[in-house]
Amino acid sequence: MLFDSHAHYNDKRFSEDADEILSSMRENNVGMILNSCSEIAEIPDIFRLCEKYPFMYASIGVHPHEVENLTEKDMDVLREYSKNPKVRAIGEIGLDYFYDFSPRDTQKKWFAEQVELAKELRLPVVIHDRDAHKDSMDILREHEVREVGGVFHCYAGSVEMAKEILDWGMYIAFGGSLTFKKSVRPKEVAAYVPLDRIVIETDCPYLTPEPHRGKRNSSFYIHYVAEKLAEIKGIGVEEVENSTFKNAKRLFKIE
Repeated sequence: MLFDSHAHYNDKRFSEDADEILSSMRENNVGMILNSCSEIAEIPDIFRLCEKYPFMYASIGVHPHEVENLTEKDMDVLREYSKNPKVRAIGEIGLDYFYDFSPRDTQKKWFAEQVELAKELRLPVVIHDRDAHKDSMDILREHEVREVGGVFHCYAGSVEMAKEILDWGMYIAFGGSLTFKKSVRPKEVAAYVPLDRIVIETDCPYLTPEPHRGKRNSSFYIHYVAEKLAEIKGIGVEEVENSTFKNAKRLFKIE
């Protein structure tokens, strides 16, 4: 079975058929899903999905695109929501210098605040890092993320950066971009990172893998990521499935 460690089934692109898709997971060899959050307003919808589908868990947090108007009271709201037993991480949180939808200083402030919140709650973090590697690493280093660990979602950094992330006890996630023909760096990193520190994801409805690139993504397509990882590692797909499933359960402390 496969564990999709990062999905967004509360996204409006699933508004008409989320139940149809999620009801078909087991027959498509998907055993568990972690639904990640982008803003506080999404959390009730995510919780409704988690309540309906026992195999679904949640991370809660505020994406760098959405942090411009955050307040300390919002951190209290996250604390309260974190009491739900389906919450297994704080995220996705981080920095995005590609779009810069929020001012960079504001992104850095609330990234650091949410790392501290994760430490307070003893929850791992789900990191979004786009074109912001140095600042992301500086913040995680300064705020001692190693105390709680977590995962770099849709990893796009170098092998050298991955070495430090692994030293912190964190995991590295690969998704659809691993299958893209011109995607060189993710393949190099996937070859380097030990299998017991890798999880796989879709980020659906985004980042659809080859050969379905351009279509809406779903967990049905995560097997393409597993197959590419197996090819890169020179091992069987079943070994990748079993290992990444166990890794994600360990990362998110799911019995």
